[in-house]
Amino acid sequence: MNESDARDDAADRALLQRMARGDRVALGTLYHGYHGRLCRFLSRLTRRQDIVEEVVNDCFWVAWQHAGEFRGDARVSTWLMGIAYRCGLKALRRQGDDPVDDAILADMEGADPGEDRELRDLLNKAMQHLSAEQRVVVELVYGVGHSLNEVAAIVQCPVGTVKARLFHARVKLLNVLPALSGEDGAREGATP
Repeated sequence: MNESDARDDAADRALLQRMARGDRVALGTLYHGYHGRLCRFLSRLTRRQDIVEEVVNDCFWVAWQHAGEFRGDARVSTWLMGIAYRCGLKALRRQGDDPVDDAILADMEGADPGEDRELRDLLNKAMQHLSAEQRVVVELVYGVGHSLNEVAAIVQCPVGTVKARLFHARVKLLNVLPALSGEDGAREGATP
C-alpha cells in the first residue's frame, strides 16, 4: 500500500469509528466516497442498475450496523467491497440478473469525457463474455486495484481460485477482443 492509500485508509478508519458512535455525517462522507467505485464494481456482477443501487444501500446499511466491529485486518475499501459482494450475491439470488442497456452502464461508470469511448465500449462487450466470477475478479484487480489477497478476502475464496479466475479471464479476453474489434486473425478456439 502506497503512502496515499495509507492516508486514505486512515481517514476511512476514522470515519468508521465515528459511524460506530452514531455519526450520520461520517456515514454520508463514506457513502459519497465509495458510491461510484461500488457501482462500477457491482456492475460487473449484475447489469441491472436497480439492483446495483439497492446493493450499495444494503452495503452501507451493513457497514453502519457493524462499523464498531471492524477489526482492521484489511483496508476499509476491502471490507466494504466484501460486504457489497455478499449483498450483491444475496440480491441476485432474490431477484435474478437481467442485463440492462449499455448506456446506463457507461453512465454509472462516470466515464471521463476524454476517455476513448470506442475502447470502453469494446472492453464492456468483451467483459460480458466472462462469467460473473471472472468479471468481478478482473474489476477488483484491474479496475479497483486490489491485491490478489484482498480479492480473495472480498470474494471469500482461496488466492489460488482468484489467480485461476484471473488467468482464465485474461485468456478469454485475449481470444474475444480481436473478434469484437473486427481484426482479422482472431485467435483459434475463441468462444464469443
